[in-house]
Amino acid sequence: MQLTSEEQAMLNGERGPARKWAIEHQIQVGRMFDAVDMVPVSQSHMMADPESLGEAGVAFMENFAAMDEADRRVAIPMITDPRGVDLSYYDPLGQTEEMANLERRFIAACQSLGIIMTDTCINYQTIMPPVLGDHVAYGDTGVVIYSNSVCGARSNFEGGPSALAAGLTGRTPRYGLHLDEHRQATRRFRVASEPQGLTDWGVLGAVIGRKAGSYWEVPVIEGIERIPTSDEMKHMGAAMASYGSTPLFHIVGVTPECRTLGDVGGEALAVEDITESDLDVLREPFGAKGKTVDVVVFAAPQLSLVEMQTVADLCRGRKKHGDTAFLVCTAASVYSDAERMGFNRAIEDFGGKVLQGTCFYQQYAREIGEANGWKRLLSNSTKIVNILGGYGYAPALASMEDCIDSAVAGRIV
Repeated sequence: MQLTSEEQAMLNGERGPARKWAIEHQIQVGRMFDAVDMVPVSQSHMMADPESLGEAGVAFMENFAAMDEADRRVAIPMITDPRGVDLSYYDPLGQTEEMANLERRFIAACQSLGIIMTDTCINYQTIMPPVLGDHVAYGDTGVVIYSNSVCGARSNFEGGPSALAAGLTGRTPRYGLHLDEHRQATRRFRVASEPQGLTDWGVLGAVIGRKAGSYWEVPVIEGIERIPTSDEMKHMGAAMASYGSTPLFHIVGVTPECRTLGDVGGEALAVEDITESDLDVLREPFGAKGKTVDVVVFAAPQLSLVEMQTVADLCRGRKKHGDTAFLVCTAASVYSDAERMGFNRAIEDFGGKVLQGTCFYQQYAREIGEANGWKRLLSNSTKIVNILGGYGYAPALASMEDCIDSAVAGRIV
């Protein structure tokens, strides 16, 4: 790989041991993907919940924290994905003190490096969203696909160590979606009917992701006449990335790089129609009408302030069933605004709990389920129901309205 004089100084150890490790890691990643050089990035976003890190991962971060301050501080704004433990509310969930202590140690290590503990997977809705053409180093799949597609920024899926390396060096290997040629469409999908609610947008994203089925495929979507909201795009992208490892999509006339089909080279591609049957097939495994529901979860992605208002309005003046738990996950910054606006109180008066800075499947979901005896889980997130079957749950999918009606009834309506 071609290195600048500054990058060579890092490699030589002249900028300290942390940056030497970081540039060595990036060179290995770059060689793996045939990157010619590095590209400067404006931000880094790291996935690193304690369930994934474990003792070894936390100790790895503490090694950096023990270095001299000048050597260990990140070079660019660096933020974090949701945490695994809400330290203000973990024992009632069935999480242990050991889990909480791992979290505390990791937070302390990150803060010593100058990492901003945003604890969110919706940074594009809350904290300095990237702009068109902006090169960034993001980790969370939902963050990457939204930032690439809706914002027009440029990022690959960065694993935790790679995101940390980017934070320390201020650059990342120039491969994949940092290159123009990998941002052109490779699959062309036509939608027969417009999605309505958030869940419908998630189902559409899941169908396209499953059909595309590869990190290197770039779908372009036709037939969307109404401009989707940020939350609708969020649910579609998160599901598409979950079902297909997809990091970028285009919508003709909507997303910034695709004002016309020709902008992304889509005119010569064969059209693949998305039918109602395709959508129904996706939903079918997640239908459980009439079944008892143990827990209703709104998460993955975390809820925006607008979603928090909607949930609060649907909960106001009602009570959940005594045998059904009700959890809402949002960013800490959104939590504060929702507290000020009375949204949290409405959800808590309903009998629910708002968790801040976490996301359900990243917070020891299996252990929480076992501790509480939860099996049947209901959500409006197409992404989360795709994941939680692997954590011992029987997941079901419904609209936000039906999820709350089900929480009241204690069974899926």
